[in-house]
Amino acid sequence: MPNSGSIFRNPPGDFAARLIETTGCKGWHWGGAEVSDKHANFIVNRGNATCADVLALIERVREAVKVKHGVELELEVHVLRA
Repeated sequence: MPNSGSIFRNPPGDFAARLIETTGCKGWHWGGAEVSDKHANFIVNRGNATCADVLALIERVREAVKVKHGVELELEVHVLRA
């Protein structure tokens, strides 16, 4: 499925995908964007995702990981804003 690769950087001593998966975020979706069920650090486009969908899902995942693990995930991807 279309995606932009790894969304978050690995925090020191851990893996972003592990944190996301153990938080239960795999399969979460917002609009047309979905946390991949194959690799939790990928957000895939189910066919009609907008930039707003992806950014909203990113924030939802970041907040969930912070609440469960106390880790603030940093973006690996670069978000360009006009």
